[in-house]
Amino acid sequence: MMRKIVYVLAGALCVFLVDPAPPQPDGRTIHVVGDLTTADRVVILVPGVDTTPANFHTGLGGMIERAPAWQAARLAETMTTLDPHRRVAVIAWLGYDPPEGIGWSAARGARARTGADALLGFVDGLTAGHPTRTIAIVGHSYGSTVAGLAAPRLPAAVTDLVAIGSPGLGGASSVAELRTTARVWAGASPGDWTRRIPGMRVLGFGHGAKPTDPGFGALPLPAGDVAGHDGYFRAGTSSLRALARIGVTR
Repeated sequence: MMRKIVYVLAGALCVFLVDPAPPQPDGRTIHVVGDLTTADRVVILVPGVDTTPANFHTGLGGMIERAPAWQAARLAETMTTLDPHRRVAVIAWLGYDPPEGIGWSAARGARARTGADALLGFVDGLTAGHPTRTIAIVGHSYGSTVAGLAAPRLPAAVTDLVAIGSPGLGGASSVAELRTTARVWAGASPGDWTRRIPGMRVLGFGHGAKPTDPGFGALPLPAGDVAGHDGYFRAGTSSLRALARIGVTR
């Protein structure tokens, strides 16, 4: 049974939705900052490993910068500062069951493929009845693998696909192999641990080339001042400013 709570916070319409039905034992959680009834530009944040409904608002281990709901709020705030007149919404989307921990499941793409199917269905729902709406997808960590596997089937309404702290986009070795009309961006902080993951896929393990590799062909997202794997949405960072610019650009 789907449960939905709609509330207003700081002038923004927010939605909290939980669906504990199988096959996703941890449930699905979606948090919206903005008004989806009027937004003509929507940004979807896809989180990665160890994200659950239990830590969706607080972050794993209480680290708020890992909380998708907090990330969505920071991005929406920065987008509004850049362009107060744009009708935008930011969605933190946990519509799949990410792997737990950095183990065999995280090294394989099974959950990412299931997540990609769910993401495509979610995007279709956002564009239905909104022919002029455009969408940007921001995948963090394993969430970028989900976005990469969805890329070939994304509609033209998705104009931007952003990978931050990415272990790979599902086996693609270049932007051309993603077969998407969206602009593809990639960034990783100097201290992001995903930089140490080999950019390959062998016998079903690994997620392919790093989208930050120059030969991949992605547009560079600045992240030189970002701390570690979880600081991309921290106030004042070049990455947050860049994400906000993408968010307000059709």
